[in-house]
Amino acid sequence: MNEKNSGKLGLVITDGVGYRNFVLSNFLPEAVKNFEEVIIYSGLPGKIYNDNSYDNLKIIELPVYIEPFQTWFWRKFKEVAHLQLHKDYFGINDNLIANKSKSKSNRGKAIRLIYSITNVFHSERFIRILEKRQQKSLRNHKMTRECLNILNSNCPDLLFFTHQRPPYVVPLVAAAQELGIKTSSFIFSWDNLASKGRMAAGFDSYLVWSDLMKNELLYFYPATRAEDVKVVGTPQFEPYIMPEYQSHKYEFYRRFKLDPGKKTICYSCGDVSTSQNDGLYIETIATALQDGQIKEVVNFIVRTSPAEEPERFLYLKEKFSFIKWNFPDWFISRNDHPEPWSQRIPKARDIKDLRALLEYAVLNLNMCSTMSLDFMLFNKPVINPVFGTEDNGLYNDQRFLKFGHYEKVIQSGAVKVSKNKTELIDAINSYLMNPQLDKTERMKLLEMQIGKNLEGTSIGITKTLKKIIKG
Repeated sequence: MNEKNSGKLGLVITDGVGYRNFVLSNFLPEAVKNFEEVIIYSGLPGKIYNDNSYDNLKIIELPVYIEPFQTWFWRKFKEVAHLQLHKDYFGINDNLIANKSKSKSNRGKAIRLIYSITNVFHSERFIRILEKRQQKSLRNHKMTRECLNILNSNCPDLLFFTHQRPPYVVPLVAAAQELGIKTSSFIFSWDNLASKGRMAAGFDSYLVWSDLMKNELLYFYPATRAEDVKVVGTPQFEPYIMPEYQSHKYEFYRRFKLDPGKKTICYSCGDVSTSQNDGLYIETIATALQDGQIKEVVNFIVRTSPAEEPERFLYLKEKFSFIKWNFPDWFISRNDHPEPWSQRIPKARDIKDLRALLEYAVLNLNMCSTMSLDFMLFNKPVINPVFGTEDNGLYNDQRFLKFGHYEKVIQSGAVKVSKNKTELIDAINSYLMNPQLDKTERMKLLEMQIGKNLEGTSIGITKTLKKIIKG
């Protein structure tokens, strides 16, 4: 065995987004070149990897984990204590409020007990005690024993998790710790640290997008050593520079039945849990186009969220026949799962469609989503409509402007925020007239949020993982 290909890498893919980021990017080809063996421990059905052509790539489908009440209790206890400790952060406090329960079920009663205790006790030391209780509750669980057997039969040198939050990674983490296998996790998204709850478990090391994310991690998890947090960028955007996902402009217009003589604007939706006003914003834009309030006649295309089915927009499809629709090409790999959203998997075709939208649309509108970064990577201006307040009867989406991760976007000046119809129409007209407005601010924001060039992202991640194995 030569040094170049030394070590076994265990890659834990928990969901469809992890599949997109680490299977449909350059990561897998780089990993199989650089490790003796790569073992994918998959929370998705093994059959989705049927086109595997690598001799040193093994797929192991993990059993479906149903979290027992006792483990759920300690995890919830830990998460709420974390939220209590950091509730000065607006997004975290928003989650603290949202997690409260009035249910008369056992879980509802347990949540109220947890809130009453953590209102007083929520130090980092206390949280770490709760985390140990959580892992101890799984020590003799069937799933942990299965994970022990799986890891024992393959003996990876490092277990690399592509997501740090799902509760169903905990048995695998517990098994790895019992066997002395190193664990490392990629921080899944830019909002996970400053606006969301506690990680599902603690890991030996972390891979993060940027110096900004590294500083956040060290702040929220003070027991973590700085040298155990590596800045690697993110493979989430790497497909945008991969030739296989590129398409010609004429193909884009033909695929979505667009008029090639017009510019194209794109509204990208969130899912209904956080982006309930999407329909209002789409209708506002469509009506403004009909009434001539938008000064240029443009193509209007809407991309819905891959996390949900498009039924809530069908009335708009009937009402405005000129709107073109991109329903993401993701499929549900199985329904019998405690977290069915995690089983949605993208096809490569969808990345190609998305990349074409990013390249050939002239501006994007979304309600404070990560898609802002996607479009900025193609130097496209971004507008964030947020009409809802606490008092006007709409879903209050203006509160997202105060979330830690998005507050930095607003402060950067890289996007235009529209709090009413007039501001939205003015912003669209402004960017149609001069799409280079705010370009400098967009570039600065990308530099802050994504710490590495897209080119070579997977190479850098692979090198980092090899160094972690070597210690």
